[in-house]
Formats: sequence, C-alpha cells, structure tokens
Amino acid sequence: MTISKILVATDFSSRSDRAVRRAVLLAREFGAAVDLVHVIDNDQPERILKPEREVAADVIREIVGGLRSVDGVACEGGVIEGEPFEALADAAVARGADLVIVGPHRRQALKDIFVGTTAERTIRASSRPVLMANGVPAGPYRRILVAVDLSEESAAALEAIRALGMDASGAVSVLHVPDAPAAGLMRHGNVDGEDIDAYVLDQEKQAARALNEFLLRIGFDPASTLVRNGGPSTAEVIADVAAEVEADLIVVGTKARKGLARMLLGSVAEEVLRMSERDVLAIPPRA
Repeated sequence: MTISKILVATDFSSRSDRAVRRAVLLAREFGAAVDLVHVIDNDQPERILKPEREVAADVIREIVGGLRSVDGVACEGGVIEGEPFEALADAAVARGADLVIVGPHRRQALKDIFVGTTAERTIRASSRPVLMANGVPAGPYRRILVAVDLSEESAAALEAIRALGMDASGAVSVLHVPDAPAAGLMRHGNVDGEDIDAYVLDQEKQAARALNEFLLRIGFDPASTLVRNGGPSTAEVIADVAAEVEADLIVVGTKARKGLARMLLGSVAEEVLRMSERDVLAIPPRA
C-alpha cells in the first residue's frame, strides 16, 4: 500500500496554499489523486449559507481546473458542510483518503490554549494520518524524523510510514528521548557532577538498547537512530534534533483515549504541533 488518495483542506488562504502545494508534490511522487475540499460551517442561516456555498464551489472548480491542467494531477473537489473538524474527518473516511493535509494554524497563543488549533482538533477527530504543512513546499521529503517513546502508538506510526511508502522516499531517522527523572533530583541534591554524568550516560545506553530491541521487534530498519536526553521539554529536544539532521518532516504518534473513538494527542505531540516550523505528520493509533 502507498498513498493513492489525498484529501486536502483549503480555506482559500495563503496558509492553505502550502497544504495544496504539498498535496501536489505527494500526488506526483506516489501517483495519487487529490481531493480538494472546503468546509462550510452549516450552523448558520440558509440566507448566509447559500451565497457562501456558491462562491466556494466556484473557487474550488477554478483551483481544481488549475491542478489538472497546470500541475497534471488527477484532482476533484467540492464543498462539504458541517462542524469543520468532524466534517473533514468524516469526508476522509467517506472518500477513501489515505492522508489528510491541512495548512499551518494561526499561532494565537491565548486562543490555542483554550480551544486548540485547527490541526489539533482535526487530528483528534481523524482516523486517518493528518499532515500539517508548515514549511514552504520545495520538493519531496528527503529527511524524515520519527519521534518514538517505544509504545504501541510509536509502532503504529512507524508501520504507517512504511505502509504509506514514505520510508522509501526519504531517509528515516528514529529519535527516542528517554525520561531520566533522577538526574534532576540528583542536581537538586548536590550530587557530584561526574556521578550525574555517569547516571545519564548509563540511562542513554539502556535507552539505546531498548530502542534497538523495539525496532527489531517491529522489523523497521531506519537510516539512523538517535537517543537524546530529555530537557525541560521533550518537544524542544525533538525540534532541536530535527534542525540538526535537517529533517523536512517530523512524525509523531497520537494516543488512544480508552473507551472513546477520538484521539488524545498527548502533551509531546501537541507541543510539537504548536511549535514546529517544519511539516508534522500525526499518525493515529491502530483501530
């Protein structure tokens, strides 16, 4: 299995243009079809919905025509209605999409704290992988960084990368950031610096062994593996390593919320989504 259909959301802004261009690049690379959708929140009076629906349909037709004639990709499109995040997730399933692409969110810190970003809410609702196109698309992904915590969700993320065929398109590095909580306690307890360094080094060695065993168990052979100590923020470590290896895509797994069909991002994935200037691919857990 590889990517055969891509659902890309547009709100006709310059931000969503990045999502459309990334969809075109992936469609060319994998021979996939593009399904371009614009979501209208239907919790409005019909007198407002009707003109909005007509204008959006005209713009979608224009963009679809350009993608077909200029970019040479198989493309269709349309306007869907409903609560934006749920409607997009439902459309991905109904239209058989392998991947959903959205543009970067507007970084409005206070608002994001209370209601979550567009990408986060879409990811929570989606049973399909969701790609947030943050960077300016310049070509296929060449360096992919997958952050893992050795959980089943991490295994699902790596297996999804392989199933989508993305491991063949770019060099995949797998990063594990182990938790060494005793190091902080030792520093506060005035433990000798050499003893702390020895403890951290031992933790890194154990984490490296655990990472290799994890990858062997799921049969995933990355181009490289990295183990880094967690700092104040694991997401910051991920961002720093992504810059170091010049990754153009960061992959994170989401968490399953027991008893519910929806996803719980988890603090690390959520922070990566909010802070990253690079593209981020969020993989849902296995059904």
